[in-house]
Formats: sequence, structure tokens, C-alpha cells
Amino acid sequence: MRFGHVELFVRDVVAARAFWEGVLGFEVTDVQHGGRIVWMRLGDAQVLLRPAVAAAVRDGAARYGTSGPAIVLYTDDHAGTLERLRAGGLVVEGDDGPGCPVFRDPDGHWIQLVDPRHA
Repeated sequence: MRFGHVELFVRDVVAARAFWEGVLGFEVTDVQHGGRIVWMRLGDAQVLLRPAVAAAVRDGAARYGTSGPAIVLYTDDHAGTLERLRAGGLVVEGDDGPGCPVFRDPDGHWIQLVDPRHA
């Protein structure tokens, strides 16, 4: 086996795409089914945004550590990346340890930014 991709079920594909592409810098690699399915890439990782059944989307846990699955993004320029993300509208909601800021996408999926050399 090998890792395929992460599928994120979202309320609004357009809003989710704007966040993942415009704020986080993911590259759109394909759009299918009239814009309802969006494939994105960051390095070797692929994320698929797809519409969720309304009941399937949750607002996420109030705290990072109780959220269930979360996405961790690595950067070698922690301060610069965090500054760029904040300039794009990102709101940091906490820290999961020194230098590990956490935030959510529009659908409540938790994300953490980490410099793997210092984690």
C-alpha cells in the first residue's frame, strides 16, 4: 500500500478552495463535476475537497487536542510562513506546544503549522 490523498468534506467548495488555495497556498490540480470536486496539491500531498451531506460536516472540536483527525503542515521558515498566512487572513486559535500554532479551515478542520526541526 501507499498513501493516496486526504478527502475533506466541506459545506461550501468555493469557500474551502479559497482558503486552501488563497491562504495556505495549495495548488489546484483539477476541478471536476462542474466545480463540485477540487483536487489540490502541496508538495507530494494531495487534498480532495468535496461537498458533504449537511449532517456530515461538523464545526470541529473547540480545542485542537480534542478534535479527532488534524492536518499538520511543515515549514522550514516558521516565522515567515506564519506571517504570510496571517497576512492572507488566517486566524491562529492557539498553540499545541511552543511554536506549533493551530487554526481551522472554514469547515472546522484543525490544522497545525510545525517546523519539523524543532517539533
